[in-house]
Amino acid sequence: MNFQHTYVVIMAGGVGTRFWPFSRQSYPKQFHDVLGVGRTMLQMTFDRLAEICPPENVYIVTSQEYYDLTKQQLPQLSDHQILLEPSRRNTAPCIGYACYKIAARDPQANIVVTPADHLILKEQEFVDRIKVALDATEKSDLLVTLGITPTRPDTGYGYIQFDDQAEGEVKRVKTFTEKPHLQLAQAFLESGDYVWNAGIFVWNANSIRKAFESYLPEMDEAFRDMATHFYADSEATQLLRAYPQCRNISIDNGVMEKAQNVHVVLSDIGWSDLGTWKSLYEVSEKDENGNVMDGHIVTHNTTGSIIKTPKERLVVVEGLQDFIVAEFDNVLMICPKDQEQKVKEFVADATKRGFEFV
Repeated sequence: MNFQHTYVVIMAGGVGTRFWPFSRQSYPKQFHDVLGVGRTMLQMTFDRLAEICPPENVYIVTSQEYYDLTKQQLPQLSDHQILLEPSRRNTAPCIGYACYKIAARDPQANIVVTPADHLILKEQEFVDRIKVALDATEKSDLLVTLGITPTRPDTGYGYIQFDDQAEGEVKRVKTFTEKPHLQLAQAFLESGDYVWNAGIFVWNANSIRKAFESYLPEMDEAFRDMATHFYADSEATQLLRAYPQCRNISIDNGVMEKAQNVHVVLSDIGWSDLGTWKSLYEVSEKDENGNVMDGHIVTHNTTGSIIKTPKERLVVVEGLQDFIVAEFDNVLMICPKDQEQKVKEFVADATKRGFEFV
């Protein structure tokens, strides 16, 4: 693995509605210290990749409205490392933009792409798995993804079937399956040749451009036309012309499910996409009553709950079992943990009522 030719792309443009009221359009979860550890999700993602490449090789792709938050949290980045999408169009355009920009500077680039808001508990194991993938992609025409060893038949994740006869740590991918129903997820778990799709990718600049050329030719054309404008004052203007040519499509649907050269590195890294309050509850440290608490909180007869409130406010909770109590910026949400799928409804209701808190 060549340190100088390795690059990291961190995708930090999502809103993360399911984490409302913390995650807002104006202040999404990747910019929060969700775990109460003194570092935001974005900063933790940046930190854990420090031994993969130099800081000047890290690129953040986000929305224009999050430029200030990104700059505040990662002041060491120059402006050309903060890529501002003019509109949200799913992961394929954002990955294409970043990879074509990196390739314009370094055609030998070997690139890691990762979301900004995932939790990885076994950080050294994660780095080791990434290095295995980087060694494979450095000189080979491969598109590699990290596959997480599943711990339960989760219906909220995508699954990857791999060739379990293959030698070595980089295994050929047979199929992708999006969010299966419970019975199918159970069968995947029992078969032993399925892993969760973590949405973490590794490839070299040449391989990903070839894949775009084959499977997303309109994006390939749009970003190739920008080649002379990357790192120049004209980049933002050209991007406004390029983005409408890009379909709203994920990298999984657009490239990974179609390409023949997709491989997976099996990874047991303590991963969670931290997509919901329940997932945060599951990975957090609990007190003797099974509560997860972050704030100035006193509980009585309360068990199995997650309570996250402002430090300056005393919160007293009596008699709750398996609840979410979350307060941020003048919004308080109290909801049973098993009803957390209604959070999107709450946000829709708040929007209809004209609240400025979404």
